[in-house]
Amino acid sequence: MILSSAGSAIVTGGASGLGLATVTRLVDRGVPTTIVDLPGSAGAEVAEKLGELASFAPADVRDADAVGRAVDLATQRAPLRHLVHCAGRGGTVRVVNRDGSAGDYDAYREIVDINLNGTFNVLRLAAASMAANEPEDGQRGACVLTASVAAWEGQVGQLPYASAKAGVVGLTVVAARDLARSLVRVCSIAPGVFDTPILSRHGDEVIAKLGAQVPHPSRLGRPEEYASTALHILENDYLNGETIRLDGAIRMAPR
Repeated sequence: MILSSAGSAIVTGGASGLGLATVTRLVDRGVPTTIVDLPGSAGAEVAEKLGELASFAPADVRDADAVGRAVDLATQRAPLRHLVHCAGRGGTVRVVNRDGSAGDYDAYREIVDINLNGTFNVLRLAAASMAANEPEDGQRGACVLTASVAAWEGQVGQLPYASAKAGVVGLTVVAARDLARSLVRVCSIAPGVFDTPILSRHGDEVIAKLGAQVPHPSRLGRPEEYASTALHILENDYLNGETIRLDGAIRMAPR
């Protein structure tokens, strides 16, 4: 599928990190792109900075009405043909806490709700719009979801995040098969440790140790590397139902 102004894109979590790098790359390619991020994010400022091809739709990815408005905004520019879903959050929950108390059930449900249920909500609404498009070279649209290496090697305390990202991996091939009749593709990217604003809060020493764990190249991933992978998936019509690890061959230790 050719990326052009003839089709629009939605990028969730597009105000920072992986999403921002993807929005920037899409706009550079001439694609009208709608940034979906929380109302308190820098989404409006990012859209203004990137120019007329960028727009901002505030939304929690779990909110069907707000995400629906984002889809409507995107389709006002051009038929929605591209989705890159980056929005999500982490958080620490253990099965049993150090003081012997049971893990926080509410926190677990909240993190799974955002990362897994929010992914399905965005996917279903974007795909429904894509399914109504006229085919171009046998394609109506393509969706890129974001999993994580935590789906396979979640570390201690990553219970809800790992659970949700494993759910995204499981969702990917089933969604691809389900949407095949609509000529819509679905893939996921599973990033390793990336240099994003969330990670930067941990300080230089922690970041250096994480980078040193990566076999090659021995550094954190760059958001631009995620973006280039996402755009390759959007353009490569034979990629479907696959989760691609983007991690420098890291295999996370338990801690």
